[in-house]
Amino acid sequence: MIDINLVDLIKPLVDEDGFSDTSINNVRLIKCAKPLPRMPLIYRPGLTIIVQGRKIGYLGDREMHYDSGQYLVQTLPLPFECETFASKEEPLLGVSIAIDPILLAELAADSSEADLHPSAPYFPMSSVAMSKEMLEAVTRLVRALHDSKTAKIMGQSRVREVVFEALQGAQGDALRALVVNQGRFSKIVHSLQQLQLQLAQEVRVEQLAEDANMSVSSFHQHFKAIVGSSPLQYLKRLRLLKSQMLLNQGLKNVSQISLEVGYKSVHQFSRDYKRYFGVPPTKDKHRESTLV
Repeated sequence: MIDINLVDLIKPLVDEDGFSDTSINNVRLIKCAKPLPRMPLIYRPGLTIIVQGRKIGYLGDREMHYDSGQYLVQTLPLPFECETFASKEEPLLGVSIAIDPILLAELAADSSEADLHPSAPYFPMSSVAMSKEMLEAVTRLVRALHDSKTAKIMGQSRVREVVFEALQGAQGDALRALVVNQGRFSKIVHSLQQLQLQLAQEVRVEQLAEDANMSVSSFHQHFKAIVGSSPLQYLKRLRLLKSQMLLNQGLKNVSQISLEVGYKSVHQFSRDYKRYFGVPPTKDKHRESTLV
């Protein structure tokens, strides 16, 4: 469990619910003073450390519990569903650290063979037990936010320390796969990155499999094992979540957004949107942003 001192360190730094930027680049604080039902969303790649309250993530048939005893490692923006347990008296509090590929590459290059966990399965998204070393590193990072000089001079060093500890954890190899082109996992990671860039384009699974140097059946098998859905199911969810984020911005209409996320028919887009979110896109402009 998290030491109560870390809860006390975060409390005075956050006022509003949601994600709050800090004076240290790539570090945001999290607060939620109410329970939230299970809903679809996307996290940006990074580490999510909850110090009070708890969350349950659902990805395919996997459940990921993260509270003061676990932190979440996410290597790619991955559509999933999340349930939040919090209250006004005990709000959910936490820290979100975005992954800097340059920093990750530096740390991964310095890793020794002893750091690897070859017997541990790893995924683009998974919860990891909070170690004593990780807790100490996160505490030093949050303490730095209380002093502007410390944050400016030592902030990135404190972030580096937290990422280093994540690389020592059970999902360290998942992080390494982002910058080390080895194994089937890294090939699926590359495919996910391609899909991120091809939202508005027609996607052929056969081409993805060929790029990954796999047969179509093998590609489907490994993709589903890692991501929890087929490539086309993943792409549809990604498009719908991206469309909801664009709707929340209020800068484009439904027809423009449907084209931007790769739908040729606005009617099909509206049907898929309502099936996924429960309401048509024309009536869904007041939800909280799903890309967090």
